[in-house]
Amino acid sequence: MSVLFSPFSVGGVTLANRIVIAPMCQYSAVDGCMTDWHLIHLGHLALSGAALLTIEATAVLPEGRITYADVGLWSDENEAAMRRVLESIRKWSDIPVAIQLAHAGRKASTEVPWKGGRQLPPDDGANGWQTLAPSPVAFAADDNPPQTLDRDGLARIREAFADSARRAMRLGLDAVQLHGAHGYLLHEFLSPLSNRREDDYGGSLANRMRFPLEVFDAVRAVVPPQRPVTVRVSASDWVDGGWDLAETLELAAALEARGCSAIHVSSGGLSPEQRIPIGPSYQVPLARGVKAATRMPVIAVGLITGFEQAEAIVGTGDADLIALARTILYDPRWPWHAAAHLGAKVRAPSQYLRSQPSHLRDLFDLGH
Repeated sequence: MSVLFSPFSVGGVTLANRIVIAPMCQYSAVDGCMTDWHLIHLGHLALSGAALLTIEATAVLPEGRITYADVGLWSDENEAAMRRVLESIRKWSDIPVAIQLAHAGRKASTEVPWKGGRQLPPDDGANGWQTLAPSPVAFAADDNPPQTLDRDGLARIREAFADSARRAMRLGLDAVQLHGAHGYLLHEFLSPLSNRREDDYGGSLANRMRFPLEVFDAVRAVVPPQRPVTVRVSASDWVDGGWDLAETLELAAALEARGCSAIHVSSGGLSPEQRIPIGPSYQVPLARGVKAATRMPVIAVGLITGFEQAEAIVGTGDADLIALARTILYDPRWPWHAAAHLGAKVRAPSQYLRSQPSHLRDLFDLGH
């Protein structure tokens, strides 16, 4: 019996298997509004057989976008565009859909990756703007320094997260994930490398965790109890003196006490000085460390490409679920192929039934 293809519950959402699709930025929105590309992209992945589809990092404010082409959920126009995409997907798939809410902090105002990804200065027309951060410390030496957030700025961002979560609930989304990883704003508050504040939002670990936990509390308060609120973290900056696993465990304990539904364990992204030991399952030891210290479900991610590899991660208890990103872009039917390899069943649309020889059709639970 495959553990990877056994059901699992996160909060009030029951997942058909242990495979979730991680949020992946597409840099294809207009003024924060989803376009036909998102309909194609998300609709395609909704037929993958995975148990959960997560909408890409979605900015809670315009200045919180990584690029000018990021998805947002700060306005009625953003909400209407996302509703159109979701309504179309739901006609053809019953996959649960989550959203990742984010603010890019000092890593905002950049060009799209395929045009170099450099930071755009505030005077770069409509495509660049002044970034915001815990402290006036730039990500890279040649970046425009961010503006330090004052208490009014913190309150505005905190409420923006809550407001975007309210919009997500109006859209009927099944779960909300907060982006506390990869060097974006919430992670910037956590790491001593980017947080040089001397008030009660900086210095000690408790102070550095204060604003991310306030944001979590604000979002949890507006999301119904049966709908999960999860957090994605970077469990290590991979830089001496940076955020590390021991501090991640303290954060996980605080999140669990506040009703966090699951923790998604990634790493890196805060500093160009990072030295990441990249290889298959390179972040799984971090997930394993968090799993040993919390009762929350733990999601592992990072260079998970093999069927037996994924089965081993959940089968040995290193994590409860695995997340796929680049892997499922390369092979959008990865869950089908994993099910065939492991002798399990996966959800697939009736329209695709003839893609398998007749003796393999019992691998499919038929959809629409």
